[in-house]
Amino acid sequence: MKENIKDKVVIITGASSGLGEATALYLAQYGAIVVAVARRKDRLESLVKRIGSQGGKALAIVCDVTKRAEKLPVDILVNNAGIVPENRLFPMASPDEMERVFSVNFFAAMRLTQSVSKMMLRRKSGTIINMTSIAALDGEPAQVEYAASKAALVGATKKLASELGQCGIRVNAIAPGVTETDMIASMQTELREKMTSDTILKRLAKPEEIADVAVFLASDLSRYMTGQVLRVDGGMRR
Repeated sequence: MKENIKDKVVIITGASSGLGEATALYLAQYGAIVVAVARRKDRLESLVKRIGSQGGKALAIVCDVTKRAEKLPVDILVNNAGIVPENRLFPMASPDEMERVFSVNFFAAMRLTQSVSKMMLRRKSGTIINMTSIAALDGEPAQVEYAASKAALVGATKKLASELGQCGIRVNAIAPGVTETDMIASMQTELREKMTSDTILKRLAKPEEIADVAVFLASDLSRYMTGQVLRVDGGMRR
């Protein structure tokens, strides 16, 4: 699989922690040239140094990459950046907060995808991976705007796969279950324990286990897969 990814340029958003960081490290280990995008400059620089110390290649870009994306010879795009809103019921949700969640979780991903796909269309090749959530498929565990924004990514994945496939661009998504990242800190302990209990494996996912699937989708091992949403949830009982 290493030869399938070696020297390919991959953009990863939300790369400063959690799933994005794990995916960046794994793809770099397989020889990809990583363009790490996030808001935390210090953590991005730390990630780039870590990748470099392991013999990999990486570049850090703080925030908006859309203006530079069309100029980069991007082979793989991983739309991972996302935010989780404050834990409260829908009647108490702020319209401004709902718009903010959609802006980060969906519209930012679409803007970047549009920029990157223009370059991919010219080259007639490329791979796009959208990091969604089991919340998009099941509605739990999440606030409505988070579930809806991730569900929008699922819909976009299927539509873009249909639209771009004839041009050699594959589009797939990963729907992780509850994973050991900073994001679950906002989840109530009782809910987290219930979600863990509801899995067949009886544990939370590790970021590296989600990154493994991203590496598979990025490689030629999945070259006949597109428009798919892969659940990686430890056997969540629904």
